[in-house]
Amino acid sequence: MELRHLRYFLVVAEESHFGRAAARLHIAQPPLSQAIRRLEAELGVELLHRTTRRVELTEAGRAYLARAREVLAAVEEAGHEARRVAAGAVGHLAIGCVGSVTYSLLPALSRHLAVELPGVDFSFRGEMLAPDQVEALRSGEIDLALLRPPVADLSLAVTPLRRDRLVVALPASHALARRKQVRVADLRDAPLIVHSAGRRSVMYGVVLGLFRDAGLEPRVRHEVGETSTLITLVAGGLGAAVVPEPVTALALDGVVYRPLVRPAATVDLALAHRADRAEPHLARTVELIRGLTT
Repeated sequence: MELRHLRYFLVVAEESHFGRAAARLHIAQPPLSQAIRRLEAELGVELLHRTTRRVELTEAGRAYLARAREVLAAVEEAGHEARRVAAGAVGHLAIGCVGSVTYSLLPALSRHLAVELPGVDFSFRGEMLAPDQVEALRSGEIDLALLRPPVADLSLAVTPLRRDRLVVALPASHALARRKQVRVADLRDAPLIVHSAGRRSVMYGVVLGLFRDAGLEPRVRHEVGETSTLITLVAGGLGAAVVPEPVTALALDGVVYRPLVRPAATVDLALAHRADRAEPHLARTVELIRGLTT
């Protein structure tokens, strides 16, 4: 049995006439009549009662018509679904974000993806340090990671997105808060709040490198795992922090942000996923994120 035979039968049933059905199907009448005969022979039942003027469905024909419509509708839906999958319009993706992305890019990103890919089920994990994101990518816990390089794992594909300037987060009452910009040397005696060294934070290494390149040793007072906690401690007057500029989206009373100069410094933002992943909806999402961030 071929699907075209089901379609032939459906049109004959709707037209109640072989001539009109043949015209609608753009085929000659004799091959249409033969196809319906073959269908009846294969089923072993008479589907149509034929007269010289019209064609009527038998009881078996009415029952078969209902099922035939369901089958053809299911085939059509299956084709539609396959095309949507191939176009990257459906699926599920979990995206992990570093802290600075959580409060700056993530709100706009989630809205953008909902509009552009409404058939994809997105979930998000914020406040992830880069090493945790790499582990989550390996295990399949997340599918994409917005993180701070470097990423040494060769099993991951890494796409550079942009560079973010570094700024200094200061308690509003701090003497340096009255300045328009802050140098690394100005922070020589300031207690610092940093991301955790024990969890191999990329930003910890960046801050340490900035101070040591200036011939200074940072006075680390607190190590934290989350950017929100870091800024909260700054607001509490417990120290200063060097953070990527997008963190300024996290506006808390008692915190001011000042550009870091002499030297001015930046950190990269990148998008990572497992190199063996090539699903269309993942590729579409990568493309959309690149367009939003570059």
